[in-house]
Amino acid sequence: MKHIRCQIESVTPFNDAVYRVILKPDQPVQHKAGQYLLVVMGENDKRAFSIASAEETGTIELHIGAAVTESYPMQVVERLKSSSHIDIMAPGGEAWLRHEARRPRLMIAGGTGFSYIKSLIEQQIKLGQTVETTLYWGCRTQDAMYFEQLARDWHSAHPWLHFVPVVEQASEEWDGKQGNLLEQIKHDFVSLNGYDIYIAGRFDMVGAAREVFRQMGVEEAHLYGDAFAFIK
Repeated sequence: MKHIRCQIESVTPFNDAVYRVILKPDQPVQHKAGQYLLVVMGENDKRAFSIASAEETGTIELHIGAAVTESYPMQVVERLKSSSHIDIMAPGGEAWLRHEARRPRLMIAGGTGFSYIKSLIEQQIKLGQTVETTLYWGCRTQDAMYFEQLARDWHSAHPWLHFVPVVEQASEEWDGKQGNLLEQIKHDFVSLNGYDIYIAGRFDMVGAAREVFRQMGVEEAHLYGDAFAFIK
């Protein structure tokens, strides 16, 4: 990973709990879609966030879930708001898009795990790929699904991409699935054998997903998520 200085272009709220951050590095960041970076808060304090932008865009996009009660990510947001520049280390992670593969893809995001999935989908679009891809995004409420319209636009524009939004608490007007994200996947798939699966979200969700997927015939060599490096 390289140590890179970045200009902070913008820090804007999607809602009251998620912020969109745009950084402009002072040198090109040669990352693969699906990798992450470390925000350097101190010599021994480096915090990981998925890169939400596809490869070689000139800027770096982050989505930081930072409600007031969650001090750890909010500390990063406050540092970004009050500074003109920030140091990062990048790139990191092994769960990048295997774009040469032609197996159908299942992409799963919990909350701000969508930032990871966004980079993968945008890279597929950039490459002109048409591999069958199903995207599940699970949130507590529709308001928490901060980039819902973008995902619905992908669904409308690309016949190969199928978006399945899942919320735990739904209004009468909700156009999607209601319930638990993993339970919805279990309902929709008899077997996960033959799929390339990409997943990001809270570590407890990702760990639970792996156990569920093992029961559904997942081929673990084709199960990608950097959380697995920390929850063996």
